[in-house]
Amino acid sequence: MGALCKVVDAVLFIFFLFIAIVAPLIDAQTCLPQHLFLPFLVELKNWHVQEFGDYLVSEKPHFFVGIVWLELLLQWPLAVASVYGIVAGKSWFSTTCLIYGVSTLTAMVAILAELTLSNRASDQLLMIYFPFLGFAILAFLRGLLTHSGKSKAIAKRLVLNRKKRA
Repeated sequence: MGALCKVVDAVLFIFFLFIAIVAPLIDAQTCLPQHLFLPFLVELKNWHVQEFGDYLVSEKPHFFVGIVWLELLLQWPLAVASVYGIVAGKSWFSTTCLIYGVSTLTAMVAILAELTLSNRASDQLLMIYFPFLGFAILAFLRGLLTHSGKSKAIAKRLVLNRKKRA
């Protein structure tokens, strides 16, 4: 179980690092003014829209803009905290994974329902969004596991530091 958990943590580390970089540079362009971003980042987003026909990014429906705000205000800080939590071996990493996984899973269900039910999404576009559903499920399941290292040591230390009653 420990080796599997380390592999999952390594996969999630790469995913959270990706989100920590991409969310403020690319995804934020959906809801913030374009002049705040470097021209090559705007061109990269525009290339994505043209190459894959991502009508959600180009048309900016209200629910999608709300999901992007959710990503920027909740999920992005959780991704940054999770990167730190993995590297530093923090006991609260499972909690950040659980919160991130549930939030992203909920958002991805809404996005994928729109994409599949609208009949406007290409297979390429669906293949871009579906992995995020998988990572959300992986983060959610990782969040259900307890951290086995430091939490026990902290609990023992708290018990030893209590004052004895006479």
